[in-house]
Amino acid sequence: MTPLSRRAFAAAAAASLLSACDGGDRSDRSDRSDRSDRAATRAAATPSAAERRARPLGRSVPVRLRIPAIGVDTPVMRLGLAPDGTVQVPPVTADDRAGWYRYSPTPGQTGPSVILGHVTVGVHGDGVFRDLARLRRGERIEARLENGSRAEFAVRDVRTVAKADFPADEVYGDVDRPELRLITCGGPRTGDDEYRDNVIVFAVLTSGTSDVTARGRAAERAQRRRRLPRRDHQEPGER
Repeated sequence: MTPLSRRAFAAAAAASLLSACDGGDRSDRSDRSDRSDRAATRAAATPSAAERRARPLGRSVPVRLRIPAIGVDTPVMRLGLAPDGTVQVPPVTADDRAGWYRYSPTPGQTGPSVILGHVTVGVHGDGVFRDLARLRRGERIEARLENGSRAEFAVRDVRTVAKADFPADEVYGDVDRPELRLITCGGPRTGDDEYRDNVIVFAVLTSGTSDVTARGRAAERAQRRRRLPRRDHQEPGER
């Protein structure tokens, strides 16, 4: 286990992640919380050819997250640890956004990169991860990084688990390939108006475009444009 992963795991093991999701919208998505079926799906999963070919990217902080299947296109902020040792969550605001846990690898690095978001944001209504539980195996997630790189992931599993049984080792434990975890609250409300469960998306890198590759392709396109013949003069045979 790398020092970064050890630090992330130790911090996460101290408290349940997203234990204080904001309440406000009392609608319930408990019909999507079939834990046993999702666990069985993940256990039976085998890596695809794209997953086996994907090469890790260098470290670069995520700045944007896109999940086309559920309409997510959000800036990404950085999160650390709260004074009580629990993982920070994004602030409850009208312009709700996701947050990357900075003690985890960046998206595309080897290891589990962790991004959190609210399911609801009080009087502001739905949170950025309101529909996270609707994701299905194979659907695409794209992280755009500070250095211009992009990391594309495929969903491997979506699970709803009781916060009391939060699987810290599976979320934060070391892995030998680039993976992504998206986490929010879910399930029914408890007596203190908190969500009982966490929804966790497990995804694996399928492709990545490095900043060097992106710059190289842009330079190639510019060079091709310079080689194109000009059309502001008369070609032979034109009148």
